[in-house]
Amino acid sequence: MRDDDSTGRKSRQYPPTPSATEDLPNALAAIIEQHRASRMPFFLRLAGLPRAVASDPGLLGQIHLVYQSAMHATRAAVYHLPHLDGPALRKRKLRIFIDDDGLENGDTHHYQLTRAFRSIGAECLLDDEEFGELGEICHYLEAETADFVRLAPKLYSRSLGAWCAVEMLSADWMRALADALSVHFPHFRHEPYFEECFSQRVEERHAAEALEMTQMVLRARPELLDETLRDARIIAEALDGVWAHLDRIVRHAQATAAPDGNLRVRRQPGTRRPALATAQDGALLSEIATRANEIC
Repeated sequence: MRDDDSTGRKSRQYPPTPSATEDLPNALAAIIEQHRASRMPFFLRLAGLPRAVASDPGLLGQIHLVYQSAMHATRAAVYHLPHLDGPALRKRKLRIFIDDDGLENGDTHHYQLTRAFRSIGAECLLDDEEFGELGEICHYLEAETADFVRLAPKLYSRSLGAWCAVEMLSADWMRALADALSVHFPHFRHEPYFEECFSQRVEERHAAEALEMTQMVLRARPELLDETLRDARIIAEALDGVWAHLDRIVRHAQATAAPDGNLRVRRQPGTRRPALATAQDGALLSEIATRANEIC
């Protein structure tokens, strides 16, 4: 039983049926299909840049900052997942953590990604160890990416929906990014960050594991289905904002390219870091900000 918000009367809320829980893969697949990163214009626009623009260290550094910040937020948030406290589930969860943060010789996906960008000449705006507290990182980010970074820990800690969505989307965006930058830097897709994930199908395995564990939880607690799907939608929409801002960065690079192909990078007075492009997509920005405020 719960209070009806408009009248104060009690109304009965029935739990989802077992068939609804078993249909979770289809429900999530529908969300994922609507929000695949590869459908966003950023990746094609990046691939289509003139080589002189695409190889600018400042532009690559901005792309690295936004992408690494979003990835860092999910990698940190995954340690706070709910409902997976049993020994068997902890064991399965740990295997996923190891794939990200426990690679051989102390390596991690975070370090691999930075090395991949530096291999193509990126002027990284933050050192690896500066990616720490999520609130601090937001000071270096524009609105959409900052909203995503703030949303990730809230969503990951209250249901398994955001985690499932990100794991199911990740293989698509990694391939899209590798394809786009490999147009200009053919070796980029063979950097360990990409090569190891692609050859071992790491992201696909994580997606399958996340989905299977979430179904196990929902079979025991079917009342969690609605919030699981809700949070999957919210994180997927927030990710769209990250790709939209990356597209603005690329469009800004095209617009400010000098005749010699170099970029005229704006700098804020008193700072050593290039200013990020100004947000233009007001409708998307407003929607993501509303989601963040609802959660807070």
